Amino acid sequence: MSADLVTPERIAETEKLIRPHIRRTPVMHADMRDFGGSALPVDLKLELLQHSGSFKARGAFTNLLTREVPEAGVVAASGGNHGAAVAYAAMRLGVPAKIFVPSVTSPAKAERIRSYDADLVIGGDRYADALAASEAYVATSGALAVHAYDQMETLAGQGTLGKEIEEDLPEMTTLLVAVGGGGLIGGIAAWFRGRVKVVAVESDGAPTLYEAFKAGKPVDAPAGGIAADSLAPRQVGRLMFPLAQRYVEPPVLVTDDEILAAQKALWNGARIVAEPGGAAAFAALLSGKYVPAPTERVCVLVCGGNTTAVKFG
Repeated sequence: MSADLVTPERIAETEKLIRPHIRRTPVMHADMRDFGGSALPVDLKLELLQHSGSFKARGAFTNLLTREVPEAGVVAASGGNHGAAVAYAAMRLGVPAKIFVPSVTSPAKAERIRSYDADLVIGGDRYADALAASEAYVATSGALAVHAYDQMETLAGQGTLGKEIEEDLPEMTTLLVAVGGGGLIGGIAAWFRGRVKVVAVESDGAPTLYEAFKAGKPVDAPAGGIAADSLAPRQVGRLMFPLAQRYVEPPVLVTDDEILAAQKALWNGARIVAEPGGAAAFAALLSGKYVPAPTERVCVLVCGGNTTAVKFG
């Protein structure tokens, strides 16, 4: 199936379907002075406040509501957030779920998956290992596989976030989005189709889209760095890549130190608790790796908050 099938019309229909099951997350209007930077208005779309702690709930509900779920239930491979979202959606819809995660998954994400009554399985050291383990399970169980990013339903579900952001911020000209497998930025690109500047931001330890842009196709890339549990698949998705080539700016790479500085700045300046992958897009702006023109109205997508960075008691 062609990614061209992920049209704005399909995304709008998807949004109506999943709206009863997802939150409309807020926008914070801020200034980079709040975070120790130079004066610059910035809007923060706080999708970390979505059910299960990330944007992934949108794609998870889309899959479970538009595909036939067998008695064996659903299975997903995940660095953490996708698994938590599938587990949450399955719990809400009364469906069994088995989630395969790599050993690099953060304790916060593993704990969240278990809290949704899913069967959690550690499958190898990296996402690709967990994916292989999940595929072997699907072959023997008949469970429905829900891919984290390289699936039409997932792209359409994540694209609803683009629709929501445009409704929130009709004057926005530039949107900064973190990239792992590319399901989020692919869905967003499918919605906007060039109407706004969509800037990809990646960890330099897992430059999947950066390497794909260089090669002209998805290729294997390193899978490390501080955000490895959310931004480190082996390759960017094949379904989203044509959308990225057409509608996404070349990726900006940020370092682990810049991501950590962004996490600290979001907490100190706005009491926002973002996980590393959730703070990566903001890191591009805070570090000066992305410098907007004076005419740009910038929105940064803070896409995940599953971290134990703040503990109470």
